Amino acid sequence: MNLKDLSENRYSVRAYLPQVVEREKIDYILNCARLAPSACNFQPWQFYVITDQSVKLKIHEAYDREWFKTAPLCIVVCKDSASSWKRTATDQKDFGDVDAAIAAEHICLAAAEIGLGTCWVCNFKPDVLAEALNLDANIEPIAIFPLGYIDEEKSRVPEKKRKTLSDITRWI
Repeated sequence: MNLKDLSENRYSVRAYLPQVVEREKIDYILNCARLAPSACNFQPWQFYVITDQSVKLKIHEAYDREWFKTAPLCIVVCKDSASSWKRTATDQKDFGDVDAAIAAEHICLAAAEIGLGTCWVCNFKPDVLAEALNLDANIEPIAIFPLGYIDEEKSRVPEKKRKTLSDITRWI
């Protein structure tokens, strides 16, 4: 499947089977994320793979949705602000969020490529999530990805609504 087809077919999954995801598949996804580009190649991300039930319960406190609880595991993508590149020209902008988001999208696409579902979750309580994962002060959670086999009977494939190229592109 080419990237365009993969992008067209991937969607936010909100129903998962209880089936365990094989370690090889998780490693494949993480390796794809590890290969993502980053500003000055600083790679300021950390990936937390959550399979432990007690930790998952704590994470559910950070994002309390019933569908979210159906995923057999979660990957939390974090940025390490101590190792992220900051723009030096004028404003010292920290590119860690951008870098972590690029790696996060690699997670979404790699999972879809091998037949697994994800959903990009960013509407969580960061303090609760940081406490659940015992994160250092310089480690900031950026997104949570429930991950698993899609429950096809309960999952609803939404219509892709996207702006046209002419709506979002400016040729200068």
